Amino acid sequence: MSGRIVRTEGGPLAVVRPEWVDAYGHMNMAFYLAVFDMATDHLWPHLGLGPAFRARGLGTFAAETWVNYVREVREGMPLSCTSEVLAFDEKRLLAVHAMHHQEEGWLAAENEVLYLCVDLAARRVSRWPEDVLERFARLRTGAPPRRLALRRREPPSGGG
Repeated sequence: MSGRIVRTEGGPLAVVRPEWVDAYGHMNMAFYLAVFDMATDHLWPHLGLGPAFRARGLGTFAAETWVNYVREVREGMPLSCTSEVLAFDEKRLLAVHAMHHQEEGWLAAENEVLYLCVDLAARRVSRWPEDVLERFARLRTGAPPRRLALRRREPPSGGG
């Protein structure tokens, strides 16, 4: 199945702020996740999520995340992201965001995230609505995840 990569367009999604820079002169790891969260906010409308989804009494919670830091990002650098739907099932969504230098195009970091559909009143995992599942199917690129999986992997049996 060939889906679509969602790109942040227009100006940069974010510019590395002075308060995001640590003692080593590059963006602190906490702010990589902040930028990836901005990319999530950009992806959600393409999937029927966000404010319209919350109006239905549903939300998304991140259950697991993995970040691969590829190249350092410094103060003042403009950042953009691409986002892909990798996999999904009736209650889970696995996506990946790639952070790039907006002007030079090089990859700065990657972030895989496992999201859950949550009934906000009950605060429990719930099923995705059918129309949302259809959007996931249209956007799924078929690329394999690098680190995460829809379901937890069982630890190897036996011991040392």
